[in-house]
Amino acid sequence: MEIKTHESIDRALCGEPIEVKEGSSAVRLECAPCMAADASGLVHGGFIFGLADYAAMLSVNHPNVVLGAAETRFLKPSRVGDVLVARAKDQTPQERKHLVQVEVSCGEDVVFSGTFTCFVTKEHVLAGS
Repeated sequence: MEIKTHESIDRALCGEPIEVKEGSSAVRLECAPCMAADASGLVHGGFIFGLADYAAMLSVNHPNVVLGAAETRFLKPSRVGDVLVARAKDQTPQERKHLVQVEVSCGEDVVFSGTFTCFVTKEHVLAGS
């Protein structure tokens, strides 16, 4: 399926799409040394959130999709070198409002889960700015 949103995103930081279907997506991210929060190699949660957010946006896959809210949980730490996969599923596809469930896994372990409230606006949020 053609990707219609977030076309300029840095995939090295937010992940590489591996599957984009109507109402769902999967995105893969290899945790790089630049993502470390400290000398132990702990990955900063913002990168994991960014991966999950990108997967949510791709599951809606509309040029004007934006994030309105997120309820998330970090379940396990991630380390430099981990390969994470975010899987997103649009639970309530509507014209304007979408509740997207996202899980991020490292192998068999779920490290993050969340519900992302996404909105499709009539025009780009920066239109007219």
